Amino acid sequence: MLAQQRPAFCRFFFLGGTIMRLPGEASKRHCGRSIALLSILLVTACGQADAPPAATATTTTTTPAMTATTAAPMGTDDKRTFTGTWTTIGSRHALDLGPGQQASVFQLSGSLLLSGKERINRGFQAQVIAFSDTTTGMQGRSVWTDEHGEKVFSELSGEGLGPGQLIEGKFIGGTGRYAGISGEYNFKWKRLGAIEGNELTGRVVGLNGWARLGSPHAVAPTPAGGQK
Repeated sequence: MLAQQRPAFCRFFFLGGTIMRLPGEASKRHCGRSIALLSILLVTACGQADAPPAATATTTTTTPAMTATTAAPMGTDDKRTFTGTWTTIGSRHALDLGPGQQASVFQLSGSLLLSGKERINRGFQAQVIAFSDTTTGMQGRSVWTDEHGEKVFSELSGEGLGPGQLIEGKFIGGTGRYAGISGEYNFKWKRLGAIEGNELTGRVVGLNGWARLGSPHAVAPTPAGGQK
């Protein structure tokens, strides 16, 4: 009975992962072949080197925004030209110093209106205080105040405050948006009507100039005229 059952284990073998059952006689013939084939497959499988893992391709996409170099905008000249009209009213105190010699102190105020697309503001309330001497000329200071209370300071100089005499102004600073302002302007002053006592009325003729606004963090002059 054992002899009949001994070859039974050869009746089954794997083929492509499927258990095959062979008839008894056929199993005797194929048993040896199956063992030999299985041995060859095992040896072949063990002898093959593991295939290296596929390299992960890293694709770097560079967008135009990453590579393009954007040129900085060219600096523009912020020089602002303007013209204007200025009507004044005030007072003059004169001191005779001898034949042909006179010294005067002027204090004037009035509305200043500027024209031009590049003007620093449409209008100001302007004040002037000046000293004029027939020998040394005229020196003065002017303050322009806009509708927000911000101010522009300037120096005035010229031959005098007489009719037709050229007066030159130079911006020396300001407050708020005018802090750090620079520029120049000039005009001639024309008297309106006769001088009655110390009263003086006139208007500016040919006012024109230019200005360049500075940094809003610029230091404004102190009340004494210097810088902090």
